[in-house]
Amino acid sequence: MSAEAADREAATSSRPCTPPQTSWFEFVLEEALLEQHLQKPSPDPPPVQLIVQFLEQASKPSVNEQNQVQPPPDNKRNRILKLLALKVAAHLKWDLDVLEKSLSVPVLNMLLNELLCISKVPPGTKHVDVDLSSLPPTTAMAILLYNRWAIRTIVQSSFPVKQVKPGPPQLNVMNHIQQEKELTENILKVLKEQAADSILVLEGALKLNKDLYVHTIRTLDLLAMEPGMVNGETESSTAGLKISAEEIQCQVCYDLGAIYFQQGSTNAAVHEKAKEKFFKTKELVAKNGSSSLHFTIDEERLAGYCQACEVLTSSSDDASQQATPYSQIHSCMKSGKYQDLVKIFLEDNLTLSLPEQFRQSVLRELFQKAQQGNDALDEVCFKVCVCNTVCDVLQGRIIDIQFCQLFLKPSKEKIDFLLEVCSGSINLENASEELKRRMAAFLKNLCLGMEDLQFVFMISSHELFIKLLKDDERKLLIDQMRKRSPRINLCTKPVTSFYDIPASASVNIGQLEHQLILSVDPWRIRQILIELHGMTSERQFWMISNKWEVPNVYGNVILGIKDSLTRDLVYILMAKGLHCCAIKDFVHAKQLFAACLELVTEFSPKLRQVMLNEMLLLDIYTHEAGAGVSGERPPSDLISRVRGYLEMRVPDIPLRQVIAEECVAFLLNWCENEYLTMQVPLPLVQTNPYVKLGQLLAATCKELPGPKESRRTAKDLWEVIVQICSVSNQHKRGNDGRVSLIKHRESTLGIMYRSELLSFIKKLREPLVLTTILSLFVKLHNVREDIVNDIAAEHISIWPSSIPNLQSVDFEAVAITVKELVSYALTINANNHFWLIIQADIYFATNQYSAALHYYLQAGAVCSDFFNKMVPPDVYTDQVIKRMIKCCSLLNCHTQVAILCQFLREVDYKTAFKALQEQNSHDAMDSYYEYIWDVTILEYLTYLHHKRGETDKRQIAIKAIGQTELNASNPEEVLQLAAQRRKKKFLQAMAKLYF
Repeated sequence: MSAEAADREAATSSRPCTPPQTSWFEFVLEEALLEQHLQKPSPDPPPVQLIVQFLEQASKPSVNEQNQVQPPPDNKRNRILKLLALKVAAHLKWDLDVLEKSLSVPVLNMLLNELLCISKVPPGTKHVDVDLSSLPPTTAMAILLYNRWAIRTIVQSSFPVKQVKPGPPQLNVMNHIQQEKELTENILKVLKEQAADSILVLEGALKLNKDLYVHTIRTLDLLAMEPGMVNGETESSTAGLKISAEEIQCQVCYDLGAIYFQQGSTNAAVHEKAKEKFFKTKELVAKNGSSSLHFTIDEERLAGYCQACEVLTSSSDDASQQATPYSQIHSCMKSGKYQDLVKIFLEDNLTLSLPEQFRQSVLRELFQKAQQGNDALDEVCFKVCVCNTVCDVLQGRIIDIQFCQLFLKPSKEKIDFLLEVCSGSINLENASEELKRRMAAFLKNLCLGMEDLQFVFMISSHELFIKLLKDDERKLLIDQMRKRSPRINLCTKPVTSFYDIPASASVNIGQLEHQLILSVDPWRIRQILIELHGMTSERQFWMISNKWEVPNVYGNVILGIKDSLTRDLVYILMAKGLHCCAIKDFVHAKQLFAACLELVTEFSPKLRQVMLNEMLLLDIYTHEAGAGVSGERPPSDLISRVRGYLEMRVPDIPLRQVIAEECVAFLLNWCENEYLTMQVPLPLVQTNPYVKLGQLLAATCKELPGPKESRRTAKDLWEVIVQICSVSNQHKRGNDGRVSLIKHRESTLGIMYRSELLSFIKKLREPLVLTTILSLFVKLHNVREDIVNDIAAEHISIWPSSIPNLQSVDFEAVAITVKELVSYALTINANNHFWLIIQADIYFATNQYSAALHYYLQAGAVCSDFFNKMVPPDVYTDQVIKRMIKCCSLLNCHTQVAILCQFLREVDYKTAFKALQEQNSHDAMDSYYEYIWDVTILEYLTYLHHKRGETDKRQIAIKAIGQTELNASNPEEVLQLAAQRRKKKFLQAMAKLYF
């Protein structure tokens, strides 16, 4: 169907059915008035609105004597109305910019189709099959106008549109808006299907290289005359408004460039074509100007297109493309050369050539990449943010909140870089007083906002700060700092670095303690402690910060050291190392632990083993946060040390339970199942609950592919978990003498508490181990007697189907655990369809039907390339489909219910028919009919709409049933293909609705 046919059919069905009331005399008068109207300097209403009035009158359907709606008659009245509309467009020189701004897509489509008709373009002929060079100039120009509009409309429809705030609801207005929206969508659908042909037509027009003519009011009058009165002038090359060949090429190149640029979002190679067209347009505009009688080129938009094409088509080897900052930044982002990116931003702080919005968009993209797990980008984000902030300061803009957030925890490195950017962004010799004043205010406010004396000294002693602030301003700043913190003794003489203050007895003890708290350099910590102990022997310096925390099992041993200096040093080194581990600063943690190990090796074998254990845990953390993220196996030395720790039998060594926990999780994550199953010592299994749990998990995972009778370990693991999830019951006699039952949630019956088990599981990343433990808890959840909706899971059949003492299991805690485990599992792999089905089942069981549908659809999407392939039957089982049906039913989406009934192995006609009988449906109803492939359901729909008198909907159902691919005589392969195509489109439509 062409756009013209779609328009006419939609217009016929959507216009109000009223017979024409206008007399012939009024038409003659109207044409005369139009001539006068168009001669006015500023006609009111605008001429373009007359097109809408004329075409609406001409497209009104008629009603015959039997009160039946008929298409608009092709009589003299309607022909004159259409001619009047064309005359208005001719008066506007057929300028598409003007017409598109004021006319809706359906109206402009109708107008251009009338132009094609009056220009003698044969109806039904494909424009791509027509040789433009052989056509009369006005006919060729009409075809060009139509195809240019088609391309421009497709491009315009891809842009986001700001929704207009609706006024008070009026039924007739809402109906008209809805009709126009549906009509526009139908026309756009046809235009997009014909887009390739329109592009070919315009590409062919570029080869014409001759002037064309467009209809004027005079030529339209000649065409409207009786055939015998026309002298052939309209067929000649001189009729109408002349459009030069270069003007045509300029506009066609611009429109082709826009469509190629839009297609480049899915096909990067097309950007080269867009670039070629835009640069050709640029040449023609430079030669002939951007305006003519027929069109106007937006030169700013053209420049933006050219710049974007330059960036998108640039290559790292092309030196010429590196001329602009935009292409350089694009190249850096593409190749990952982020330090070069920071350098470009720093250099631009002097030239200020990059717009603020562009700078912010680059920073947003970097933040998004950092949030996706690229920790190395955190530093780059900070540096780019600092460059942007200094640029904002120099231009008098407000400082962004991101800078404030990143500067909540300043460091020496951050301050150094900030000062480097400030110095590199302003040339003090040539800078205006306003720029100097802004930079000075920024540095001053930065000092006032900081609580750390070290960083204040770094800024106030910097050369730039001294040059920008006068002596009295610096003194005033120091007074303000003194008032805020009376203990601080600031000197007005600048120092190059806070660390250059000599550590001698004359320095205040408080300042040395402050340095001790801040420092992470083990040798500097040792030097400060020596100086502090030389000043006073009465204080215990390991207590000066409440942030220094050491586990009790270690604290008792450390505080037993007799020498006070050694005790302070060991305690502080360990506390700072543990803190660095917690904040994932593994480099400083390793330095602190290594210094502590070297110190304790001299006098305490017990503490030496403690430090070796902590360094093992640190190495595990370092690998898991670094190379382990990309799937690189740990070195064999690290695996051997983990095994050695688990087998260690040194008496009286204080041990942290978390180390054993991390070691077992480490072995499970790297599939060391053979060791955990066969080689781990038996006494270790009996004494360490994490080792026992790890052994049972490893053995169960190892036997999963094996026969059913070999799964004794699965039963053992089941019993251990059931015991952990059991409640301990106690009886208590009340005041009335009755005995009541008390349940304790955290039972001591198992090998560990449930909270400890959950904490351990959240350290696991191996998919098979997570699937195993998840399926166990799902089975345990399903065992309870009052369960209504079972949850499905992979490998669920390996677990026992009953529990001897159901009352002892805390099923409420089991349900909570299942929810937490599946949420954690999806953070490890959000595309595991079995885990997504479990999440959906949980939402279904808790009556959250919209969320359940979201996860059911997501499970199907991830395993079928967004439904472009068939969803595996073990994912969309009959149970899953039935739950999706119930979700849709309870959400009052009854047409979706009927369509999903076809997905079952045996179509559920009873449910489908019952759903279709519902008239209060919240889904798109008849727009879903194209997704139905079962002829029986379509026949029932036809009968139902006929019974209700719903003629339009009945026609839609008849149209759906009349498609040849649904013919029952077709081969089974054809029917299956038709069903599969409709399944795909329906599931994609559902996904867009619920995602």
